[in-house]
Amino acid sequence: MSIEVAFERRGNGSPLVLLHGIGHRWQAWAPVLDALSAKHDVIAVDLPGFGGSPLLPEERGYDMPSAVQACADIFADLGLGRPHVAGNSLGAAISLELASRGLVSSATALAPAGFWTARDRAWALRVLTFIRSSGRTPDWLRTAAVRNRYFRLAAASLLYGHPSRMTAEIMLADLLSMVGAKGFDLVAKAGREYTFAAPPPTVPVTVAWGTRDRILWPRQARRAAALLPRARHVWLYGAGHVPMIDEPEKVAALILATCASAAADRAA
Repeated sequence: MSIEVAFERRGNGSPLVLLHGIGHRWQAWAPVLDALSAKHDVIAVDLPGFGGSPLLPEERGYDMPSAVQACADIFADLGLGRPHVAGNSLGAAISLELASRGLVSSATALAPAGFWTARDRAWALRVLTFIRSSGRTPDWLRTAAVRNRYFRLAAASLLYGHPSRMTAEIMLADLLSMVGAKGFDLVAKAGREYTFAAPPPTVPVTVAWGTRDRILWPRQARRAAALLPRARHVWLYGAGHVPMIDEPEKVAALILATCASAAADRAA
């Protein structure tokens, strides 16, 4: 079934699909797009109900099986076959589920959701919902707050290990996108029932966690390592929940290395 989504496409080579986190948009990947598109045909997607993408049709849900099927349909619509995939947070969880089902050639998961305790999950959803609610203030107040350096650093520290690297313009645009995300509540509701329990993927997988993640706390990396023993597990020192902003060169290198390992496996 065809799925309507907004996306940014750059580069040439084997396809690489990028999946953002809840409330975000394809622009989250902007800091790594040039490096990745130098090697791959990169498709950064706005997931259904986020960014410029409309909601899924009413008959389709927002639980994890529905998200995986939506991505599989997007791959088919774009003629991608079994692309490489990289994701952050929600997008990372989807990436691992796609890999478990053999629908992708490799997966790079940055701070994947689903390796939480009930308490960790409640914290993550509560903080993200709070951030979204804070964006519903009047335009003048929201703009003034974001342009205040001290407020911006404090607020951005929830998502980034290096909040000073986030500009007021991008932070404001991200916040407005989060407020306008029609899929947010649907995904958050489904997320309350989600825990990663898929079979370990047989394709190359890298799981990376920022040591300053304040949304999905780094202790969750231990559970990921236990459930995905064949994956490569990496720490991104000093990075927060959205490491593409904090450490773009390291993130791009991780994704490219994971893709390359899949190509090497095929050639062996």
